[in-house]
Amino acid sequence: MNVATASPRRKELVRIAARLFVEEGFDRTTVRMLAQEMGIKSGSLFHHFADKQEILCAVIEEGMFSALAIAREHLARCEPHQASEVTASAASQQQARERLLALARAHLDTLLTDRNAHVVALYEWRRLEGPAREHLVQLRDDYEDLWRDAIASAVAAGLLKGDAALLRQFMLGALNWTVRWYRPDGERSPDELAEALVDSLCRLP
Repeated sequence: MNVATASPRRKELVRIAARLFVEEGFDRTTVRMLAQEMGIKSGSLFHHFADKQEILCAVIEEGMFSALAIAREHLARCEPHQASEVTASAASQQQARERLLALARAHLDTLLTDRNAHVVALYEWRRLEGPAREHLVQLRDDYEDLWRDAIASAVAAGLLKGDAALLRQFMLGALNWTVRWYRPDGERSPDELAEALVDSLCRLP
């Protein structure tokens, strides 16, 4: 199942739905409310979506595709360190740290620039059913695989210590919670938050 589309109109409708789901909650948001905010008749909504469940799937999917793309883009910027420049152990740790930092920055970038879609994903995931849920679980797993690989490398390099699965949950949980308290006009930038999180967990020599 893939409800994504390149249609600008559909993307606009998905963004409106994401905002309403955040403001009202999925259960309290009616088809009439969605249609009114979108400036269309209730019946016209179903020219774009089969039902409200598909709208929810589209909102979460849009955010997850964005998260994957941004994470891969940030990881691609990480340059390998040559062991000749520093010891092999230090090079391995530096590379592992840069990958973690790239993912943390990407996660915050995604959360803070497309906040509504990710708030919906965090709080309305339980509303997904059947094929829609299975489809999005696969996308979530693809995203978390990036974190699994980075954390496994960091543990192997001695940069992180502990259970890799727990470390992943701790890091993603801390990053996700920023949607509740972070303010763009505050004292810390997203990059500084990412640095603070990674440095609080890493065991640098």
